[in-house]
Amino acid sequence: MEISKSHGLLRSALDYRAMRQDLISSNISNADTPFYRPRDVNFENHLTAKSQEIFNAQKEPELKLATTSAGHIQPEKEISSSKGTVFFRDGHQARNDGNSVDLDVETTEMAKNSTMFNALVAALKKDGQIFKSVIDSSSKLQ
Repeated sequence: MEISKSHGLLRSALDYRAMRQDLISSNISNADTPFYRPRDVNFENHLTAKSQEIFNAQKEPELKLATTSAGHIQPEKEISSSKGTVFFRDGHQARNDGNSVDLDVETTEMAKNSTMFNALVAALKKDGQIFKSVIDSSSKLQ
């Protein structure tokens, strides 16, 4: 049972934040593993699309390509994943052993992720408290 429209979205965001925490922890654990490349997960696009769907937000207009011949290749639709995408986080200088984990980056990302996780937990608690207060108020009316 959904408490509110945003409840399912908050739960999904918590799941993704937990997944991201696991990936960051794995990156830190493998800081000394030769040829290890740090991984991360991208889920913000999925959550944005889901929130627009839930709250009936206006989508950006789609730009259609003109085709002047039936032989033209049709454009591909934008990939819309229903899950987060795990990718390798590159852009950092690899050490002599080929490992590109930067502990400063990983600990910063872990702190940001923990802050977001705690904010989501607080939002879920607030969402539940509103629902509970409505139930308490309606029981007092009888």
